[in-house]
Amino acid sequence: MQVGDVLLSSDILTEFFCCDLDSCHGACCVEGDAGAPVTLDEVGELEQALDEAWPHLAAEAQSVIDRQGVVYTDRDGDLVTSIVGNKDCVFTCHEKGCCLCALEKVFREGKTRWCKPISCSLYPIREKRFSNGMVGLNYHRWAICQDAVTLGRKKNIRIYQFLKEPLIRRFGEAWYKQLEELGMLNVE
Repeated sequence: MQVGDVLLSSDILTEFFCCDLDSCHGACCVEGDAGAPVTLDEVGELEQALDEAWPHLAAEAQSVIDRQGVVYTDRDGDLVTSIVGNKDCVFTCHEKGCCLCALEKVFREGKTRWCKPISCSLYPIREKRFSNGMVGLNYHRWAICQDAVTLGRKKNIRIYQFLKEPLIRRFGEAWYKQLEELGMLNVE
């Protein structure tokens, strides 16, 4: 399927999803083998938000940032957020047994103007850029998000609906309207 210059897998329109932090406790920020994908523009945003987020970061995360910075290039050649112990994003913080994003926390407190990398906001959608300028969006299925699928089904929320805000942030309102129209056609 295609909306503008964006190719997307049909399951973004048909599959259900709604994050369930009570069940997963933010596992997506602490599981995996690399940090969150970031753009070059986002590196500057990460560095600007660092002073506000710093007090919320674990000492180990602060040490990693001191040694290598807020990002590194992973084995696939992608720019990603630095990680602690080969798994935790350096920007994680823990409250009441749940892993949260320190960047998002300080944003919601009004201390910064930028929330977090778009790849984090768009999850479980993963973005791929093609050499011809096109962008591809795919649904990344991960076992730790099974409760989100169950909750999405219970609440009747499709992936594109759950991610309305970040999709608009990334592609604009007019683009999202087209996606929404396509989504309505797919459920009828």
